[in-house]
Amino acid sequence: MKTLNIWIAIFFFILLALPVQAERVKDLASVAGVRENQLLGYGLVVGLDGTGDSTSQTAFTEQSIRSMLAQYGVTIPPGVKIQPKNVAAVTIHATLPPFVKPGQRIDVTASSLGNAKSLRGGSLLMSPLKGADGQVYAIAQGSLVVGGLGVSGNDGSRIAINIPSVGRIPNGATVERIVPTAFNTSNEVILNLHSPDFTTAKRLEQAINKKLGTNEAAAIDAVSIKVKAPKSPSQRVAFVSFLETLEVDPGDAAAKIIVNSRTGTIVIGSHVKVMPAAVTHGSLTVTITEDVTVSQPEPFSKGKTVTAPRSDIEIEQASSRMFKLEGGVTLNEIVRAVNQVGAAPGDLVAILEALKQAGALRAQLIVI
Repeated sequence: MKTLNIWIAIFFFILLALPVQAERVKDLASVAGVRENQLLGYGLVVGLDGTGDSTSQTAFTEQSIRSMLAQYGVTIPPGVKIQPKNVAAVTIHATLPPFVKPGQRIDVTASSLGNAKSLRGGSLLMSPLKGADGQVYAIAQGSLVVGGLGVSGNDGSRIAINIPSVGRIPNGATVERIVPTAFNTSNEVILNLHSPDFTTAKRLEQAINKKLGTNEAAAIDAVSIKVKAPKSPSQRVAFVSFLETLEVDPGDAAAKIIVNSRTGTIVIGSHVKVMPAAVTHGSLTVTITEDVTVSQPEPFSKGKTVTAPRSDIEIEQASSRMFKLEGGVTLNEIVRAVNQVGAAPGDLVAILEALKQAGALRAQLIVI
């Protein structure tokens, strides 16, 4: 485990050191306006086996039941308390894919809002799903599939597997409205790079102009490339399909070192350089052992047996060796030098931070 993360860094170095291969535009960029949209709704799950909300603690569940029943002509007197244990209030969320048409179906996820123990075996009643503009774009209804399991005993003991208060309904919502898009109305098609890079944007512009002609494409910034497109919808689909199959050599990534402070994982890019520097690193280990000693009185002395704490402190200082980094060394040489000293991943982080502060590290040090 000591050098596991360093070997991971070497693995990434090998990948990054390989010759840059051309990639499809389809893998590098997406078409502006062609995007998913999030939907949100509220509903009731019924038919639970006594694992629903406790209406004494979740008043909104009782209010929802009264409102639903009133729509079907069932009036409950205000003084009558409703305490059904087979109903749970849930939030419903779904993702609306681009270009989806009314009548098509999408998956939905229902999550308990109250204190329901499990949604297993329940059915979601008809619930509207709204977008950020407040319009209804889909209607959800159906039986939930719950991957979790929760069992409790009368003494308060409980066993839970996964999360039983969340369930999914495959194809559980019917799309009712089209999301408007400018894909078929705009005079251009804009390609947005997944990773902003001026070099990649310029190379993509050149690749498109090489195939279609001069001034057909223009890079707007490090992300967007504007391309003139045909006005006919059928021709535009074929045009975008053609653009997605083009191959471009992406620009080299900036020199970065990524440190995950929670897991200790360190990833060093292949373009990281170090200026001349000498590094020494040692570690100090302090071990404290607590023990109790017993003192017995002399026979017939009428004394009492007493205990006294005793602490043993051991200090161990690892021998540190200095290693020298020449100017412009590469990742492979950095890893080799650190391995020779025997530094752990945590020590490597300290070394990199010290090099950055000394101005000897030519890379961005990013701690996440």
